[in-house]
Amino acid sequence: MRFAIVLLLPILLAAEPPTSFLDFVKGQAKAMRSGDKPPATLDEWSKQRSELHARLTTAFGGFPDKPCDLDVQKFGELKRDGYTVEKLTIQTMPGVRMTANAYVPHKSGKLPALLMVHGHWKGAKQDPTVQARCIGAAKLGFFVLCVDAFGAGERAIGTALGEYHGEMAGALLLPLGRPLAGIQVYENRRAVDYLLTRPEVDGERIGVTGASGGGNQTMYAAAMDERLKAAVPVCSVGNYQAYLGAACCMCEVVPGALSFTEESGLLAMVAPRALMIVSATRDAPQFSVGAAKVSIAGAMPVFKLFGKEKSLQHAIFESGHDYSKPMREAMYGWMTKHLKGEGDGSPIPEPKFETEKPEDLRCFPGDSRPKDFVTLPKFAAREAKRLLAKPDARSADERRRVLVERVLGGFPNVKATSKNVEAFEGVGIYEDEYEPGLKSKIMVRYDASRKPGVHPPIAIILSLDGRTDARWEMEKAAMKMGWSTITLDLRATGELALKTDKIGRAPDHNSAEWSLWLGRPLLGQWSFEVRQIVNRLAPANSMVQDIVVIGIGPAGLVALTAAANDERIAKVAAIDSLASFVSDEPYVGQRLGLIAPGILRDVGDVAHIAALAHAKRVVVAGGVSGGGKKLTEAELKAAYMPATAALKDKLTIAEKLTPAEILKLLDK
Repeated sequence: MRFAIVLLLPILLAAEPPTSFLDFVKGQAKAMRSGDKPPATLDEWSKQRSELHARLTTAFGGFPDKPCDLDVQKFGELKRDGYTVEKLTIQTMPGVRMTANAYVPHKSGKLPALLMVHGHWKGAKQDPTVQARCIGAAKLGFFVLCVDAFGAGERAIGTALGEYHGEMAGALLLPLGRPLAGIQVYENRRAVDYLLTRPEVDGERIGVTGASGGGNQTMYAAAMDERLKAAVPVCSVGNYQAYLGAACCMCEVVPGALSFTEESGLLAMVAPRALMIVSATRDAPQFSVGAAKVSIAGAMPVFKLFGKEKSLQHAIFESGHDYSKPMREAMYGWMTKHLKGEGDGSPIPEPKFETEKPEDLRCFPGDSRPKDFVTLPKFAAREAKRLLAKPDARSADERRRVLVERVLGGFPNVKATSKNVEAFEGVGIYEDEYEPGLKSKIMVRYDASRKPGVHPPIAIILSLDGRTDARWEMEKAAMKMGWSTITLDLRATGELALKTDKIGRAPDHNSAEWSLWLGRPLLGQWSFEVRQIVNRLAPANSMVQDIVVIGIGPAGLVALTAAANDERIAKVAAIDSLASFVSDEPYVGQRLGLIAPGILRDVGDVAHIAALAHAKRVVVAGGVSGGGKKLTEAELKAAYMPATAALKDKLTIAEKLTPAEILKLLDK
């Protein structure tokens, strides 16, 4: 056997990267929204709004048909000059409690109310910046409810303040089909439910405001809940396309939103109610004045249809990302006009006050939170197990269809192109373009000395970390057996990875989130690329004994997913890969791009995907939990039980196998 194993590395290192993944997603987004135009009549808008509401509800994961009892619990109060602060928890979903502070003015009669939602301030509802607008509004006569978002403040994984609820913690909700943004929309709706139970509150005069991530919550809450009569999102409104190229929190991502709307659609949904958008001149690009103006211009025609042009205002401040005193004073004036019917909306000076020590506002100071308190990971694991316990009578073909069309975002109907750029004995290097604007280098190795008419298996070897030792060891083992091999860097990985992609525990954080905005999770895009490779091989399939896909590490899930939706893949192996999406701790050692929204709800766990493989043989060689723990063979077999039931003797599971042992099993 003669394989060339030298000279290749310098060739790949010298190659210039193709059109960037960011350019690709921006082009996709622009095409998706190129046909947007404002409604011509109120009837036309009514239809658009109804459809938009339905699409958003689906993107948010749907909401319970019947809300649970609020079961309000009080943990004390702080009496202050002109107002009292109550420390409360509210049950938003069965067993899930939202920590909150109610700022109750010392006034008689029905009061206007404000729901205050924090952004990414470390102290959440306890943070002095967040406290400031709560106290200021209370001293001006507003009943204020300030809540901790799921996974933040007192509702974090740990008991200390300051924990971040994004990246691979927030990602735990995606497989359920219930993204963090949707959970926030629903919980803020429950907060309004609570406000309506308070005898001090006038239910016809409720507003909402927040900054940064809290500004996003404000926009979504006002769009989806018409009980909110006035809204002031601060340092948050831009446009979805401006997110492409930026890093944002999981709580800001609405999966697939760009496939059916822009932020202008959300702003328009608030019409004819009062909406003031606050922007800062030195904010991030996705929240910039210019980006906000684009969305405001898109929403204004709807406000005009209602004759309410003045109900949509844009307030711009010389500032960085903040909810500063001038911004707060602008909010006070806007809310006073639209909820009290007083003044002309001009800023109102903020009363003097002192903020509290964060610990004094907590329902559970220090480590006093109950051990059974339902955190975000506990909720995700509980709901995942509930989904998997449901019987599924669908056929395998129906589940495959749902996997591709609903979970993976569908596969585009485009033909790949291929150009041979280097060739020497036993090696071919190709430049392939699987979708317009995305090119990748493909390396093909084959036995140059094989006899005519002899066609060994072809192994497509995948690694999301590029040219690793593990990938090379698998290539060498395959070559030793006389197999042909294909290796490449899938989009946004390896040599094609973005230099600034990593956030926290997610190495592909930004590229994965941009893909989610398009409704095309990276798992789907990677699976599509494997299909395009198989498409190249299929015309010569009669000369090929087997097409084998081998995924190393996180790429094992790509391999299994590709085999589930392509019957031409004869054999598949997943090596040291994620064994289950179910986890009661944030994902560690995984790719955010693998966590496709709704995959647990609509198809099942990793084992259920493996069970859909058309392959003649499936090998699982090692595996890890969501938290990155290496699993024993017994644990792997338990995790893959649904696949064992479906594949029977076609499935081999082992805690550890060498590359040669894996290939021998696949060669059976």
